[in-house]
Amino acid sequence: MPQTVHARTAHRPRWWAELLLLVVVYGAYSAGRLLARGDVSTAVDHGLAILRIEKAFFLNAEHPLNRLFTSTPAIGIPADFAYASLHYLVTPAVLIWLFRRRPARYRAARTWLMLSTLLGLVGFTLLPTCPPRLLDASYGFVDTMAQYSSYGWWGAEASAPRGLGGMTNQYAAMPSLHVGWALWCGVLLWRHGRTPLMRVLGVVYPLLTVIVVMGTANHYFLDAVAGGLVMGAGALLTGPAMRAADRVWTRAADRYAFVDGFTRPPLAAGAGSATGAVPGQRRQSVAVVKPTVVKSTVANASGTSQVGKSPVKPPNVSDGCETSAGERFPGQRTRTNSSAGTPGSTGAATDDAPAKTR
Repeated sequence: MPQTVHARTAHRPRWWAELLLLVVVYGAYSAGRLLARGDVSTAVDHGLAILRIEKAFFLNAEHPLNRLFTSTPAIGIPADFAYASLHYLVTPAVLIWLFRRRPARYRAARTWLMLSTLLGLVGFTLLPTCPPRLLDASYGFVDTMAQYSSYGWWGAEASAPRGLGGMTNQYAAMPSLHVGWALWCGVLLWRHGRTPLMRVLGVVYPLLTVIVVMGTANHYFLDAVAGGLVMGAGALLTGPAMRAADRVWTRAADRYAFVDGFTRPPLAAGAGSATGAVPGQRRQSVAVVKPTVVKSTVANASGTSQVGKSPVKPPNVSDGCETSAGERFPGQRTRTNSSAGTPGSTGAATDDAPAKTR
């Protein structure tokens, strides 16, 4: 009975399509972050509430770290550079590494990062929070970014380049996506790195980021915890989100041929003939027919019969027809006459005598 299988093109993301997707998502995130600006007094109240909770449970590690960074430029200045740059360098670098070296893991990792970032945007909207550096000086925090701004490209408005502080939301502190993205990088380096150095970096980078964001007074400890929780929620939603995206893509590809060609790269030479599918072609059912097998009974020397399986012989193309002298078809039956005049010879055609090669 024929069996049906579905031919489907191989999936490897197009780099320009991925770049366009990431630019659009990050642009929407940045715009949403600016639009999520809440009332300053509300953000200050939220910041003070977080600080009280931390003090109640002795979690306010940002106080001693900030004093250390403020009093020791050899620590504070590199920490400011790390806060202003690594967030925007390491994360894309890990994405590119996955795309080139671990393409089978790339799509899930990218989806996880995007979902977690969007969840962080929800947190910025619902809970605008004043970072420690923007609280009144009586609370004991110093803005190290402003203190060491002459050493870098940033001004007094967080890590934004000097003069562009109005394009950032300084009250988007809860959750800390600096910590969230660093945790994402660390998990991927640990899981997919093949050298001990990669795994060490996977552990050190998130821990270093937690220390930096607190020491520079950009985040509370609970902001860092919230960043980790957001990444955990994004990881849980990645599987369902990918399955939903696959269903949508399948329906769109079946309805619009150009969708498949836009999202799927061309197959390698010869791959289309192997699967019967080409970019932009709708998936079709391919019938796979099993060869017919018949049972035959063969008598052995002892007189017992054995049952074996042998394929049916192909039909004789000549079907008993003959050609003129000097011509023949492959597998043509031939008529043989008795050359010795044996009694009983009738000149009938024998089925098993192939034509001689002339």
